Amino acid sequence: MIKQILGKLPRKPSSKSSTAADSPDGLIASPGPTAGLPHAASSSSGRTPNSTSAAAGKSSHGKKSSSQPAGSNGHGSAAAVQTLVYEPLPIFRDVPSSEKPSLFLKKMVMCCVVFDFTDPTKNLRAKEVKRQTLLELVDYVATATTKFTEAAMQEATRMVAANLFRTLPSSMSDSTFRGLPEGFDAEEEEPAMEPAWPHLQVVYEFLLRFVASSETDAKLAKRYIDHSFVLRLLDLFDSEDQREREYLKTILHRVYGKFMVHRPFIRKAINNIFYRFIFETEKHNGIAELLEILGSIINGFALPLKEEHKLFLVRALIPLHKPKCVALYHQQLSYCITQFVEKDFKLADTVIRGLMKYWPITNSSKEVMFLGELEEVLEATQLAEFQRCMVPLFRQIGRCLNSSHFQVVNS
Repeated sequence: MIKQILGKLPRKPSSKSSTAADSPDGLIASPGPTAGLPHAASSSSGRTPNSTSAAAGKSSHGKKSSSQPAGSNGHGSAAAVQTLVYEPLPIFRDVPSSEKPSLFLKKMVMCCVVFDFTDPTKNLRAKEVKRQTLLELVDYVATATTKFTEAAMQEATRMVAANLFRTLPSSMSDSTFRGLPEGFDAEEEEPAMEPAWPHLQVVYEFLLRFVASSETDAKLAKRYIDHSFVLRLLDLFDSEDQREREYLKTILHRVYGKFMVHRPFIRKAINNIFYRFIFETEKHNGIAELLEILGSIINGFALPLKEEHKLFLVRALIPLHKPKCVALYHQQLSYCITQFVEKDFKLADTVIRGLMKYWPITNSSKEVMFLGELEEVLEATQLAEFQRCMVPLFRQIGRCLNSSHFQVVNS
């Protein structure tokens, strides 16, 4: 009898259970039908995944934005997983059509678990299970024939945010970059490749298919692909991995095309990135990709051009000729500048005088680039605009003819 009474009393957790909860292997993921984030049960929280899912499900109830998921934004810091319980769910073709939407939600919850890729020998089986699950989700979205529900959109953006939105590693501080010698060639530096790319690539493919899908209702999806979500996508353009920036370029272009309500915000956000790059850091890995997106956007501007667009040319695009690393993005910049002149020939004088303002004095290779761009602008310049700026233009051409560098003279 005494033993029965003692058996009903709450027991203090044993050291083994405490160690398991706080071990570096992290959480035990057991995705269920709840809409919570399994990876939110970090090693520091000591919660079981079921309680975490329930808590996340309650906290997300009624929220419209999923661009800031619970849990860590980093890869592996709070998301290492024990492989014993991280098991694959049934594949879509093995379940009835009526159960596929709920299975879709479960698989996305399962894929919210983020693994540590800094150790290539860790959680190998679980990583492959997640990768195959992500591939299934991509195929499901690509072949969907019915509109995605609001719950599906919420879980989709939450899964994407859990995997993609993270703090990017910095290989070089802004102050170090600004203090580099004139002869430094950033193109020769080896970029840091993202170790988690086997998962990130499939998540990016999922997001691309999801945004491009005709079954994704823009009016409903804009609640979750909101301004915060777009800003965090733009932050990722500073990734050193070119593969990631290429996906981001395509996805942001699709977002700009599908969500008309976000267009002014996206243009303004890109402006702010340019301002910070020009006047503060002179360090950003994604300027070329952002300019490539803007080239398509400028090409679609209606005539006559809005004052907002002309200010963007004067305040952002022309000053982009100033940084020392302009060679990294000059081709895309030159295309954007030429697009403006072709849209409105009266802007030729503004552009040519802007080039004169930032014309390089001692950098011969940069001077050759400026001459090539000037040639393209002059081809789209009308006689009246040429006459306005021909005096300072010919003075600059005269200085180039007297240059000691043969390429500048030949240009």
